[in-house]
Amino acid sequence: MRPAPLVLLDLDGTLTDSAPGIVASAQAAYADLELPTPDAATLRTFVGPPIAGSFLAHGVPPERVAEAIAAYRRYFRAGGMYDNAVFEGVPEALRGLRAAGARLLVATSKPTVFARPIVEHFGLAELLDGVFGAPPDDLPSSKATVIAEALASLGPDGYDPASTLMVGDREHDVIGARAHGIDTLGVAWGYAVPGELLGAGAVAVLDGPAELVPAVADRLPLTPQKVRPEAAPTTGR
Repeated sequence: MRPAPLVLLDLDGTLTDSAPGIVASAQAAYADLELPTPDAATLRTFVGPPIAGSFLAHGVPPERVAEAIAAYRRYFRAGGMYDNAVFEGVPEALRGLRAAGARLLVATSKPTVFARPIVEHFGLAELLDGVFGAPPDDLPSSKATVIAEALASLGPDGYDPASTLMVGDREHDVIGARAHGIDTLGVAWGYAVPGELLGAGAVAVLDGPAELVPAVADRLPLTPQKVRPEAAPTTGR
């Protein structure tokens, strides 16, 4: 029997607008380390990718990256993780996908220890079938390894790449999914720079959460009668 359609979802920049807490925690880390703080546009690029790579790319010496991460986590745990909000229309889109027969798994570069409480805090856990994030900071990780863990949870016959999609807002979502033979729908309401998602190979870029159900239905075998008929089909851009 063919497995049910599967949608893998990024968290930061896709389901939630997490920039305020992430940016503030990164600023605090640079202050603690007495290093020059990047400008606001650069700090926004910290949303999504693994935090170690962001610090390394933006002025933190390799030997001080662990110190920067520790400082960042202190501020993040103290409240930054909840300086966050669900994007308008996301809960309705998740309900629509589940009603149409899709399974939904979060696959995020945020450590699992933060991702699961955030999903629960904002009332999204009941709309998802699982949440998978990065391991502790001392273990190597990438979006591809997080996706591998999410897929492994379904068992050897639990998914088919042809009936699976990734939904994310940054190029590393596209690259990580491609490592498993999975296409990605990009979302324009997140933190990608212009051209980033299509340049990385996303099959389309959606302008708003209302486009998510019809866009997935165009590519996966959802239950047709349960896909909202009034939603217009999406187009890439």
